[in-house]
Amino acid sequence: MPPEAASVRAAPLARVLAGFVVGTRHEAIPPLALERAKMSLASTIASAAAGLSIPSAAIVRSMELNAGGAPAAAVWFTPARLPVRAAARTNAVCSDAAAADDSDLRSIAHIGTIVSTVSVALAEESGLGGAEVLRAMVLGYEVAGRIDEALTPGRMRRGFHGSVSTVFGGAVAAGTLLGLDEERMTHAIALAATSAGGMAIAADTSWAREWHAGLAAMLGLDAARAAAQGFRAEPSVLEAPRGFLSAMNGEAVETITQDLGASWDIVTDMAIKLMPGAHPFHAIAEAASDAATAGDVRPDEIERIVLTAAQLADWHGPTHPTDLVSAAHSFVYFVAAAVADRGFRWEHIEPAKMADPVIQSLLARVVLDPNPPPLPDRFPHRHGGTVTLVLKDGREVSSTCRAPRGSSAGGLEWADVEAKYRRLVPRCGLAPDAVEASLACLRSFDTAGDVGALTRRLALPSMGELDRR
Repeated sequence: MPPEAASVRAAPLARVLAGFVVGTRHEAIPPLALERAKMSLASTIASAAAGLSIPSAAIVRSMELNAGGAPAAAVWFTPARLPVRAAARTNAVCSDAAAADDSDLRSIAHIGTIVSTVSVALAEESGLGGAEVLRAMVLGYEVAGRIDEALTPGRMRRGFHGSVSTVFGGAVAAGTLLGLDEERMTHAIALAATSAGGMAIAADTSWAREWHAGLAAMLGLDAARAAAQGFRAEPSVLEAPRGFLSAMNGEAVETITQDLGASWDIVTDMAIKLMPGAHPFHAIAEAASDAATAGDVRPDEIERIVLTAAQLADWHGPTHPTDLVSAAHSFVYFVAAAVADRGFRWEHIEPAKMADPVIQSLLARVVLDPNPPPLPDRFPHRHGGTVTLVLKDGREVSSTCRAPRGSSAGGLEWADVEAKYRRLVPRCGLAPDAVEASLACLRSFDTAGDVGALTRRLALPSMGELDRR
């Protein structure tokens, strides 16, 4: 083997990834990837508007406002400004709390939330423009997505939440905006690997999910800033024995650096939520709605609802949700609500809908097919399922959805993103003209010379109801 080949093979994964990030110029990124970054940012902001008054978000916001500090970056939908790490954390928690932020369909990690909140906050402080933010978001998403792909489904089986991978998105996005060279970007990635934690069981059942998002944003930013000042970590921490990938039960490690730049994760695997709740159930809800619509089925005609989805065999979500967290993680509720109302929509995350007697009557009729076909690969959340309505008169109506709308495979259009934005952003109290102005700013974000042009449009004149929390 030539010496140079051995040298390339011996390079730590963090260094290979860092070289790719630092060496990728803006013009080398496909326009579609940059456009998807704009969509992700719009989705993150919309989700933050929906999460503004959720208690978990209010608590973290109060903590950071009480701590204070240099007013460097906006706390969205308030008049407040905080240090960059505090603003990024607060906005990330707010977005994730509403269970309406985008997901990577391989593992449902919310990478978009982290790269969006970190990039915007840091760009505000640095006076950078939209094009620079979008590049940072795409690169951060790419590294986080590749690492998490190697962890799927291993890290979940070991009990770790997606924050252990989304932190890389924050570190790379921040490092890109800080202009780190290859050496320092290597150490930013290595520091990210030893920074964030998070237990999946806590994220599935409590406010810990959004707590994790705040940590990933804050600690990813810290990793990049520390590396910028010369802080050093172990470059081989990803692949070394007892290192990150080993601890997280990683698989197919060689794919992390395979064909870098040939395709982009933000294009192939990012999905915008066009309904609330956990993304694994969105395609299933679409199938349930389609079956009820195609058969013109009334809820009182249904004997049982059979769900064929191999990835749900070991899922133990709640069957009678009463709050946002339990509803967001209940495939039984998704299916029952989608059949009853012929669609699962933003209002279905509200307690009034959870108490709907028609939906309640269907919950016990949802059953899992005991013999589903095997999954075609190790990415369970890429695959939807089939819903079969078994009627009391013996008829059956079935529908299959493999990928939800809002994903690359299911179809992602600006019209859907704009509809989500216009539905959710007014919840925070932003005036209609400000909603439209901010949306217009997002559509042309690549030409914005100052990120503050967007965040100023998201500011409310006073804390309003938030003052009384």
